[in-house]
Amino acid sequence: MNDILNSIDDEQQQPSIMVPIGDLDVADGSPDAVDELAMELATIKQPAKRIAIIGSRNLAITHQQMIETLTTALVRQGNTIITSGGSCGTNAAAIRGAMKSNPDKLKVILPQTIGQQPSDVQDQLIGVPNIVEHADRAMMTLADASRVCNREIIDDCNQLICFLSHTSKTLHRAVEYAEENHKVVTVFYLD
Repeated sequence: MNDILNSIDDEQQQPSIMVPIGDLDVADGSPDAVDELAMELATIKQPAKRIAIIGSRNLAITHQQMIETLTTALVRQGNTIITSGGSCGTNAAAIRGAMKSNPDKLKVILPQTIGQQPSDVQDQLIGVPNIVEHADRAMMTLADASRVCNREIIDDCNQLICFLSHTSKTLHRAVEYAEENHKVVTVFYLD
């Protein structure tokens, strides 16, 4: 009888894996690291977040459809979406998705003014209730104004979702800025 019980016990035991303690990541026990983790967990658990969505202009239509669907779902969950203007790509898809669900949950921060945007962007922004323009950046190049705009968008959010390629230096800098400012960051590489 003991042999049978020992046999059953042996079968029920799960194999164990030995991991040398030196291979484990050592958690930084400093109060700042603990506070940062607590802040990230609190942000993730919030029922309604301010989510920034930025990314590449050059996207396949399937990627644009995914972003649009994701944005629609995020807004339906009660989140506010913050993005910039764009006639195609990530920002345009985010605008379309939010406008389908609830335009009041969309904030578009432009790098410059509506008048400086191409006509197709101006057309897309018709009906968007919350647009922030920057006439003070009218004399900047679009590239420089866009970098400043990305930082403003990130400063205004709890979480960043970024769609980019590995070669996108401007968007990589935006992601680094978000991480430095303790935002929850999700990055989707499209290449």
